[in-house]
Amino acid sequence: MHGGALTGWLLMALCAVSGAYCLLRARSGTPRERRTARSEALMGFGMAAMAVPAAVLSPPGWAWAVYAVLFGVAALRALPPALRGGHHLHHLVGSLAMVYMAVAMAPAITGSGGGGHAGHGAAAGAGGIPLLTGALLVYYAFYVLGSAGRLLPGTVLAPAGGTGGGRRPGGFGGGTDGRPELTTACRLTMGIGMFAMLLTL
Repeated sequence: MHGGALTGWLLMALCAVSGAYCLLRARSGTPRERRTARSEALMGFGMAAMAVPAAVLSPPGWAWAVYAVLFGVAALRALPPALRGGHHLHHLVGSLAMVYMAVAMAPAITGSGGGGHAGHGAAAGAGGIPLLTGALLVYYAFYVLGSAGRLLPGTVLAPAGGTGGGRRPGGFGGGTDGRPELTTACRLTMGIGMFAMLLTL
C-alpha cells in the first residue's frame, strides 16, 4: 500500500482478526447466518492474504488467477440471495471487487518482477479501470460511513421497520452472538480495508 510495509501489516492483521471472528460466528445461528459468516470469513482472510507486504511474500503470477477464480465462485454463490436484497448484495459486490482487484493486479506482478499486489508499494503498475475503481471507492466510502454510524450510541437498537426495539437480525448489525456491535465493527474494518486496497489501483 502507499503507506508502506507497516500499513500492509496493520491491514493484514485487522482483516485476519475480522476473518477469525467471522469463523467464530459461523459456529452458531441459523443456516443463513452461518452462511453469511462464512462468506465474511472468506473475504477477511482473502483480504489479509492480499495485504501481506511484498518484502515478506511476493506471490507468483498464478496466485492472482486463484484469487479471481475463488472469489468468482463466491460471487456466483452470492448471486441468488443477493437478488432478494439485504446484506447478500454487499457480499456480491465485495466478491466481484476482489475478482476485479486480482485481475487488475496480475499485470503488475508479471510486468514488474513480483513488484506489488494490492496493499503493496508497487501498485503504480496496476491495471485498474479508473471509472470502475472510482465507483467502488464511492460505494465503500458510503458503506464505511453507514457502518460507522451504526456503531454510534443509540443506533444499534434502531428498529428494522418500526416494530419495536432490539437489534436487527441478519442486517448490518445482525448475528446471534449477542454482540451485534462486534459484527458491525468487523464489517466496518473489512470495508475500510477494501477501500484502502482499491486506492492502490
